[in-house]
Amino acid sequence: MRTLRTLTAAVLACAGLLGPAGAAVADSPSPSASAGADAEAAAPTEAGTSFRTATALKPDQRATASASTGDYLYWVLPVDAGQRATVKAKVTLPQAAARHGSATWQLDVYDGLRRRQACTYGAQTRTAARDAGSVELSCTLRTVRAWAEPWANDPLPGSYYLRLTVTDLRKDDLGLPVHAEVNATTADTGGAHAVDGSLSAPLVPGAATAPPQAEESSAPGTSAALGEPDDGWSSGWWSDRWIWTAVGGLLAALAGIAGYRFTRGSGRPSQVPPGA
Repeated sequence: MRTLRTLTAAVLACAGLLGPAGAAVADSPSPSASAGADAEAAAPTEAGTSFRTATALKPDQRATASASTGDYLYWVLPVDAGQRATVKAKVTLPQAAARHGSATWQLDVYDGLRRRQACTYGAQTRTAARDAGSVELSCTLRTVRAWAEPWANDPLPGSYYLRLTVTDLRKDDLGLPVHAEVNATTADTGGAHAVDGSLSAPLVPGAATAPPQAEESSAPGTSAALGEPDDGWSSGWWSDRWIWTAVGGLLAALAGIAGYRFTRGSGRPSQVPPGA
């Protein structure tokens, strides 16, 4: 009976350890309407034309830009270790009467080393018919790793560049006005993708040479790639594996105590008479 009470207390203790972690996630406050309005008002309304002039974009923020068909549009956002980013783009096309044929649009994603990253799923390239009013693209990246071998092409924490452009259309349609909308979301994947290593610094081009005031600027033409997550870079030092490791060690210790209590016996050793 005493052993049963001990095991019950152990289970309750484990639930107490896991409870705050779950509550921290479940009870996180949702953004208010005023906060959403402020974020929408601060959303970028222009796009850069190269990697160096890419417009800074935050996760869960919708960016818009007016451009001409044939332009290269660039945005950059920070993605930290343990996050899986999904990027979506919508291009509103000119009126069908002004176009002469179909157009193929493509959304590419590059990391801080300007290596093109593959999409795990999503329509990265789509062809819009002549009478189509818009075309939508999406790309979900692999989970960003805190560390990787030098020869690997694994996504690493740092700046990620989004490039939107048309890749195939009639020459008569070059220069027609279009309107682009882009947004990116990130999801934490948990300790299942954690690794035992981390970079000394995120892959953020220009971070070592840019002046401090450039880090706070998000206008096109500045070093926008210096943006970082609102809560800073984690560099992969924390994952929920720490919690499960601690809980596993506690359960192992309690199991050892319970096993000892089961096997030691409950009565006094019998007295053997002298000379027996």
